[in-house]
Amino acid sequence: MADPHIPVLLAPLLRAVAPVRGTWLDGTFGAGGYARGLLEAGADRVIGVDRDPSVFRMAQTWCGGYGDRLRLVEGTFSDMDRLAGQPLDGVVLDLGVSSMQLDQAERGFSFLRDGPLDMRMGGDVPSAADLLNTADEAVIADVLYHYGEERAARRIARAIVAARPLSRTAELAEIVAGCLPRPKPGQSHPATRSFQAIRIWVNDEFGQLVAGLSAAERALKPGGQLAVVSFHSLEDRIVKRFMQARADAGGGGNRYAPVQETVVPAFRLPFRRAVGPDPDELDVNPRARSALLRVGVRTDAPAGHVDAAALAMPRLPAKGGA
Repeated sequence: MADPHIPVLLAPLLRAVAPVRGTWLDGTFGAGGYARGLLEAGADRVIGVDRDPSVFRMAQTWCGGYGDRLRLVEGTFSDMDRLAGQPLDGVVLDLGVSSMQLDQAERGFSFLRDGPLDMRMGGDVPSAADLLNTADEAVIADVLYHYGEERAARRIARAIVAARPLSRTAELAEIVAGCLPRPKPGQSHPATRSFQAIRIWVNDEFGQLVAGLSAAERALKPGGQLAVVSFHSLEDRIVKRFMQARADAGGGGNRYAPVQETVVPAFRLPFRRAVGPDPDELDVNPRARSALLRVGVRTDAPAGHVDAAALAMPRLPAKGGA
């Protein structure tokens, strides 16, 4: 029986990193689609990392067929260099929430399925209900605006606070929808941006992404490849700027700007632009419509550091400070 959770941009990814060999780490294991694709394409071994322990229980039905070529590890990809325990030939990251998690109403990710207002991908962290029921209205508004680009953030935050305590996804979706115009045919659900923002807040997704990109730089061998699939502009902007920053040799300068210290690039970029889905994939998997793939190839330069502020990572404004 075919896996209903189709890995997005798998074929373009495998073409972009071919030939696939050595040890790869799939930092967002999920339903295992990328890991299986890499193993079938020739990877000697794949280390599957996920912060959600339930995905490994579901993988027990098929992972044994790969023997010791597949190792599953619970953890976050921001810690991948330690979890891998060895230099890597490749890293793949599929950002955001998986379709498998969206399909599980009890996880609380979907506004289309009523369930507990949870949204945790794993780990001992506060749930969405915990945060929404205790945070200041201004903090909730900042989350919706900066993490979800929701223009009605203040109105929605005010309605959330007025309706507390909240415990169900259907309650939250109804509150958000009540603050926004009825969508026109073909438009996304009114709660899309708010649910995205709250999920990112609960799981510290942007902080994890920045830390994970740096961890990949530390973990990859010279010639190792980093492949990242993102689904919305905020994620892709962070990935794009990280790769550009770590592939920039610096130097130059002019009479208006000082000469920068020359730094040996940690990555080279084999593609000038992100790779998107082709029409055939969109026919089979509409979820791929917003997906973008970026690839970087590790050089032999020492791993360095990049400031999160330089990556345009959305940040919540500081409260109560100077």
